[in-house]
Amino acid sequence: MKNKFLHIALIAIATCGTLTAQNKKVAKGTKQYDNYAYVDAIKTYERIFAKGYKSQDMLQKLGDSYYYKGDYDNAAKWYTELFAFTKEVNPEYYFRYAQALKATKDYKKAEEMMAAFNQKSGNEQRAKLAASQKDYMAQIKKNSGRFTLENAGINSEYSDYGTAYYGNKVVFSTARDTGGIGKRKHTWTGESFTNLYTADMGEQGALSNPKRMNEGLNSRFNESTSAFTKDGKTVYFTRNSFLTKREKNSKGSTLQKIYTATLENGKWVNIKELPFCSEDYQVAHPTLSADEKTLYFASDMPGTKGVSDLYKVSINGDGTFGTPVNLGDVINTEGRETFPMIAADGEFYFASDGHPGLGGLDVFMAKVQPDGSFKRVHNVGEPVNSSKDDFAFIINAKDRTGYVSSNRDGGNGNDDIYRFKENTRLVDCEQAVHGIVTDKETGKPLAGVSVVLQDQNFKILKEMKTDAEGKFDFGTQDCETKFYIKSTLPEYNTVDTPLMTPNESGKTFVPVEMERTVKPVTVGDDLFKAFGIKIIYFDLDKSNIRPDAAVELAKILDILEQYPAMEIDVRSHTDCRQTYKYNMSLSDRRAKSTVAWLIKNGIAASRLTGKGYGESQLVNDCACEPTNKSECTEEQHQANRRSEFIITKL
Repeated sequence: MKNKFLHIALIAIATCGTLTAQNKKVAKGTKQYDNYAYVDAIKTYERIFAKGYKSQDMLQKLGDSYYYKGDYDNAAKWYTELFAFTKEVNPEYYFRYAQALKATKDYKKAEEMMAAFNQKSGNEQRAKLAASQKDYMAQIKKNSGRFTLENAGINSEYSDYGTAYYGNKVVFSTARDTGGIGKRKHTWTGESFTNLYTADMGEQGALSNPKRMNEGLNSRFNESTSAFTKDGKTVYFTRNSFLTKREKNSKGSTLQKIYTATLENGKWVNIKELPFCSEDYQVAHPTLSADEKTLYFASDMPGTKGVSDLYKVSINGDGTFGTPVNLGDVINTEGRETFPMIAADGEFYFASDGHPGLGGLDVFMAKVQPDGSFKRVHNVGEPVNSSKDDFAFIINAKDRTGYVSSNRDGGNGNDDIYRFKENTRLVDCEQAVHGIVTDKETGKPLAGVSVVLQDQNFKILKEMKTDAEGKFDFGTQDCETKFYIKSTLPEYNTVDTPLMTPNESGKTFVPVEMERTVKPVTVGDDLFKAFGIKIIYFDLDKSNIRPDAAVELAKILDILEQYPAMEIDVRSHTDCRQTYKYNMSLSDRRAKSTVAWLIKNGIAASRLTGKGYGESQLVNDCACEPTNKSECTEEQHQANRRSEFIITKL
């Protein structure tokens, strides 16, 4: 059964009614569409199109009608007509067209549509994911081939989907019609409303003997996707809003809600709507955590960022419920996230068309972290995923068998249930990030350094202090991810170390060197060497302070301010060109120019001396005497035109 909320956690059952004969056909199709009667809307729109009439709105709704039914081949056909008619459409249609094209395996054109979607949609999460995972097909291929998959054995010509473990049985949803003469049809799909059935579970998950559950759970409307407690005495299940009567919202639609019931004397009783359900939004597809203290579900309740998001809510000891919490941006996108399932080992599975996939809904997995958050989402690959809708994945964490629902080609009906065996586990690519912080000058480890791990947007992920050996350990982090490590310690300069983790599991060692802000110095030290300052050079035959020299002199100024008792001797030098006497005079002017700059910027004259040494202390073999000529290059001569700063007192 192709129910919109069952596949995208949105709207529900259509209002039935008689339309007057004089309604225009376009208005008729629009009303059918607005009431989610997609089967009737498609028939009306296609008749209109065959007569030569078309409009942007009609083509959009025709494509959407097939899209919401999960018929992506026909959705692609009508979106093609839409884009041939006009490209001035909402960016969402580039995304839907791309998804429909993937379902037809036209991946090249789908990538073109996704690229256009990325460009037009701005900072939308699905666009970011597509842009950051341009090699997603290679990653899907890497994750593929880990499962063996086959028909579960109980599929009908109608929709069968949404399995749940129930002791040694499996409960599933089906649109097969076992009713009498009065067959109730869903205007969304043209099929019967869905009911809950049981099937016996045999070896390797083979299913047999499907039977309708007649113990009080099924009603006159849709029931689907259930979750049972381990003792089999409590169930949470999805149903169109119905207890003693059908409930409608202000638009005349009956939405989906989660109900709970208890088993007494072989019959399900005390059926109650969960307190966070509403007539204004959908709530569906419950699944329980292993400790049965948390219920996960899909909804479009206020706060949802996409068509449907996944949520969790605490189940209190007294049977009350907490406040639903959105699972956040790692899981949810602006697209469809639905059909959650959490395995006993903490692997969280869900269906989505917002994360990059093969087409339609794909199954994804993310591991729940100790704090309840998620780090990374993985497409589980083929054969679980196909170019069509793949959803309602459940797995036994012990024997790695389970079930998935799909409307892929080659099935019995609209949706079918497939059983699988996972032969190889999907391993998170992780890097153990650790390192050591040392003093740059001495090489000794630094204890007590504050080290902070940040993501590429400088959001803090972890922080700690180095141990007695200067070591830190951030634990396992994602592969192929950019990080920054910020290291701070009093009396040392802060260090920001960029890090890109490799694309395979392993260990990443990060050495960090820190320099003292105030360094130990003694009389006779050259400040340039002690503090790593660039040598101050002068232009040929000039004594003025160059802009680049002023930057380095500002560092000397800063050191003199940190050491108020320090006195220095400024020693200026020239190259060998010009006469010896001239060069002595020029170097003396350079020394005085340097001293004057420091005095001008606040250093007392009593702390400064200066002298010129001309060409008497060349740093290379570029002497000119007695001819005043040299074969040295300008760069070699430049090395001799310098000033030095020698500490004379502390």
